[in-house]
Amino acid sequence: MGSNHYQTVIVTGASSGIGQGIAIAFGKQGANVVVNYYDDQEGAAFTLSEVVKGGGKGFIHQADVGKEQEVIEMFDKALREYKSIDVLINNAGIQKDSSFAEMTFDEWNKVIATNLSGQFLCAREAIKHFQEKEPGHAEGKAIGNIIFISSVHDIIPWAGHVNYASSKGAILMLMKSLALEMAPKKIRINGISPGAIATDINAEVWQDEEKKKELLKLIPYQRIGLPEDVAKVATWLASPDSDYITGTTIYVDGGMTLYPGFVDNG
Repeated sequence: MGSNHYQTVIVTGASSGIGQGIAIAFGKQGANVVVNYYDDQEGAAFTLSEVVKGGGKGFIHQADVGKEQEVIEMFDKALREYKSIDVLINNAGIQKDSSFAEMTFDEWNKVIATNLSGQFLCAREAIKHFQEKEPGHAEGKAIGNIIFISSVHDIIPWAGHVNYASSKGAILMLMKSLALEMAPKKIRINGISPGAIATDINAEVWQDEEKKKELLKLIPYQRIGLPEDVAKVATWLASPDSDYITGTTIYVDGGMTLYPGFVDNG
């Protein structure tokens, strides 16, 4: 699939997990990849080395996506470096879990700031840039592409994680509303909602046999996903191969959204 060659891609939260997997996948397609990270510089450097090893180029850039000025500076640097941005992978996200009555306002605000406001700010800067591009591209070619990385918890409620689930539910409508507004301008906006993916954030679950067994009860397909499972969908969604798709969420979840409790008639 060489159709992504020489695109410039910004991947937020690319120092580990899903973001890292997506950045590496774009590197293998020869893209310029801006590897954004918050505090794990070592992880970001590893991501970049894999991007380069795969045939891509890029740089690492520290920014808190929840801070407007830092987001603006990141986009400015990408444009100075590569003149144009083609794809934004809006991936950075955090969890601060707590029962609802005990949840502090700070725990609520921090998750909303990164997971929702961060995706808003990055999308806004990308849209500003996309709108400056020459319209009237050949049929089958968007002038810009944004992919919101959300979670199955945009539709599955999650007790003890109200701040996280609320942020993801909001991303769903942010993505759809933006897709509607931007479609006439040939800018495509879609979402990917992963289920259980083996990353550092949930390592204690998938590395523990008992906990893994419990988790697999929620996954009809009976395996835990890998960052590559999400990355393959992201590179496809960013390519001309999916040009007629906008405003859609693809669930990469092994069937987690299928009410697995009903697998043997409930």
